[in-house]
Amino acid sequence: MTAVFDEELHEQLAQARQALRKARADGDDDGSQAYAGRVAALLRIAAAHGIDVPHTAEEEQGES
Repeated sequence: MTAVFDEELHEQLAQARQALRKARADGDDDGSQAYAGRVAALLRIAAAHGIDVPHTAEEEQGES
Protein backbone atom coordinates (compact mmCIF):
# COMPACT_ATOMS: atom_id res chain seq x y z
CA MET A 1 0.00 0.00 0.00
CA THR A 2 2.85 2.40 0.78
CA ALA A 3 4.32 2.07 -2.70
CA VAL A 4 0.95 2.87 -4.25
CA PHE A 5 0.54 5.94 -2.03
CA ASP A 6 4.08 7.10 -2.86
CA GLU A 7 3.49 6.62 -6.59
CA GLU A 8 0.15 8.45 -6.51
CA LEU A 9 1.65 11.34 -4.55
CA HIS A 10 4.50 11.71 -7.05
CA GLU A 11 2.02 11.60 -9.95
CA GLN A 12 -0.24 14.22 -8.37
CA LEU A 13 2.79 16.43 -7.72
CA ALA A 14 3.99 16.09 -11.32
CA GLN A 15 0.52 17.04 -12.60
CA ALA A 16 0.29 20.04 -10.28
CA ARG A 17 3.75 21.23 -11.31
CA GLN A 18 2.83 20.89 -14.98
CA ALA A 19 -0.41 22.81 -14.46
CA LEU A 20 1.53 25.50 -12.57
CA ARG A 21 4.01 25.88 -15.43
CA LYS A 22 1.13 26.17 -17.92
CA ALA A 23 -0.71 28.73 -15.81
CA ARG A 24 2.44 30.82 -15.53
CA ALA A 25 3.10 30.55 -19.27
CA ASP A 26 -0.49 31.61 -19.97
CA GLY A 27 -0.23 34.58 -17.59
CA ASP A 28 -3.01 33.10 -15.44
CA ASP A 29 -2.29 34.64 -12.03
CA ASP A 30 -5.24 32.97 -10.29
CA GLY A 31 -4.32 29.58 -11.72
CA SER A 32 -0.68 30.10 -10.78
CA GLN A 33 -1.63 30.88 -7.21
CA ALA A 34 -3.98 27.90 -7.00
CA TYR A 35 -1.50 25.41 -8.41
CA ALA A 36 1.35 26.79 -6.30
CA GLY A 37 -0.87 26.11 -3.28
CA ARG A 38 -1.60 22.59 -4.55
CA VAL A 39 2.11 21.86 -4.93
CA ALA A 40 2.79 23.15 -1.40
CA ALA A 41 -0.04 21.04 0.02
CA LEU A 42 1.25 17.90 -1.69
CA LEU A 43 4.74 18.59 -0.35
CA ARG A 44 3.31 18.88 3.18
CA ILE A 45 1.51 15.55 2.73
CA ALA A 46 4.75 13.97 1.52
CA ALA A 47 6.67 15.31 4.51
CA ALA A 48 3.99 14.12 6.92
CA HIS A 49 4.34 10.60 5.54
CA GLY A 50 8.13 10.59 5.38
CA ILE A 51 8.29 10.68 1.58
CA ASP A 52 11.35 12.51 0.29
CA VAL A 53 10.46 14.72 -2.67
CA PRO A 54 12.99 17.11 -4.19
CA HIS A 55 11.57 20.62 -4.19
CA THR A 56 12.44 24.28 -3.97
CA ALA A 57 11.84 26.60 -1.02
CA GLU A 58 9.34 28.54 -3.16
CA GLU A 59 7.33 25.38 -3.82
CA GLU A 60 7.25 24.53 -0.14
CA GLN A 61 5.87 27.97 0.69
CA GLY A 62 3.32 27.90 -2.12
CA GLU A 63 4.76 30.88 -3.93
CA SER A 64 3.65 31.41 -7.48
